[in-house]
Amino acid sequence: MPISVAQRTARRAALLTATALLTATAGCSDDGGKASAPESSGARSSGLDGLAAQKLEWSACLPPSPAEGGGPAPTPLPGGTPWECAFMTAPLDYAEPDGETVDLALIRAKAAAPDKRIGSLIFNFGGPGGSGVTGLPGFAGDFESLRSRYDLVSFDPRGVGRSVPVECEDDKELDAYYALDFTPDDAVEEKTLSEAQQGYADGCERNAGSRLPHVGTENAARDMDLMRRVLGDDKLHYFGISYGTELGGVYAHLFPKNVGRAVFDAVVDPSAGVVAGALGQTKGFQLALDNFAQDCVKRGDACRLPGSSVAGIEGFITDLLAELDAEPIAGIGDRKLTQTQATNGIAQALYSKEFWPYLEQGLDEADGGNGALLLALSDSMNGRNQNGSYSNIQSANAAINCVDFKERYSLGQAKEHLPEFRKASPVFGDFMGWALASCGQWPVPGGWEHPDVSAPGSAPILVIGNTGDPATPYEGARAMADALGKGVGVELTYRGQGHGAYSSGDRCVKAATDAYLLNGKVPASGTVCP
Repeated sequence: MPISVAQRTARRAALLTATALLTATAGCSDDGGKASAPESSGARSSGLDGLAAQKLEWSACLPPSPAEGGGPAPTPLPGGTPWECAFMTAPLDYAEPDGETVDLALIRAKAAAPDKRIGSLIFNFGGPGGSGVTGLPGFAGDFESLRSRYDLVSFDPRGVGRSVPVECEDDKELDAYYALDFTPDDAVEEKTLSEAQQGYADGCERNAGSRLPHVGTENAARDMDLMRRVLGDDKLHYFGISYGTELGGVYAHLFPKNVGRAVFDAVVDPSAGVVAGALGQTKGFQLALDNFAQDCVKRGDACRLPGSSVAGIEGFITDLLAELDAEPIAGIGDRKLTQTQATNGIAQALYSKEFWPYLEQGLDEADGGNGALLLALSDSMNGRNQNGSYSNIQSANAAINCVDFKERYSLGQAKEHLPEFRKASPVFGDFMGWALASCGQWPVPGGWEHPDVSAPGSAPILVIGNTGDPATPYEGARAMADALGKGVGVELTYRGQGHGAYSSGDRCVKAATDAYLLNGKVPASGTVCP
């Protein structure tokens, strides 16, 4: 599948998993996490007040479900603090709070200093479609300082992981789907892609049924306010990353008086519709690729890629992708590396400068006929596990985006936008341009042209933009701060590379963020780190 129009985050663990695929034993299996979420009871509640009074039954966490990505149960934090999991019951449709309900999966680690506890700090790591129940343990080390005064809490949003997951096709069907050519060159390839996208959308509707219209961001924001009440907090303290900033912005718009201390990192531009958002992300990935190529040039003969200039290295990449379009190469097992999967793999490695060496190695090996590493990186993007099963990250991503955004494009209409996308990026332009048609055959209408995040009366929200971010370009932070409103959005700039800022290790970003979340000290808007 081409790079998603939506943003995603929390990729470090996924990238490590991707490289592990190269050495995994063939035929290995992982049956952990077979226990699934309880079925939605469908029971009648006594409205939102009745649901807010529910008592969560916290217990030891099970291994992640297949839809969450599989793997072992989370291990205790250093010092022995265990992870606890529970399910919260929420209305399927908030317009009918006494109607059918859904069960949402939560995870927490209690505050290290209960006597200094502020409350719960709720995380969303992005996607949309990423599991918070698996994401929070994976990245807890980055946020340990915040646990001094908060219970760290995350959740699988509706449609994701254990929370009534949207699943569109089975594993074999997804292998075939992601191996398709998502940049058709002629009418025959366009017809093949259109039919595959229709089949994918039909599968989502068939498997999700009546839940499909209710998995959007606005309902997830309402779930967070219910969560706040169930957890016993007067205010929602929140840390949103990538798509999580959009979710947080929608929450602030709906419940401005309930916002406590909130941080948005790797910020989505809330003013951008489908085309503008995809075009901005295309430029962001091209910028990251330029920076990668420039780093390669600076290292001279130590770089394994041909070309003595940025243009030369990027020309090598575009030539390689053209060759893969004509003839895929050996990948992993009997699966080959296609042009689409190679582009996904390149994009995946650009999420963090830490993984530029994987990109360099993968491109060099693919040039020699070995596509295993780029395919492993593409598998990580698509949520494919070592045993060949898939998480539901991409199914949920499509379902949430398509119920959020009302714009719909056919392949023919997407084709009309290709020139501007190709101008933005010779490597990613075609893929992002054709991806405009991703929701073209979706069975559920979308809700907005772009989210409303205006939040008059809200507490200050710290908005952190990274000048080298590929997936959520830096300009989105200023747009979000402006849209939140005067006195609400507080902008902080990080001059760095990769997706996000807080987990980069930059001391300035961490100090400013921690000072706000832990002590309520709001940094001056316009602060620049480092």
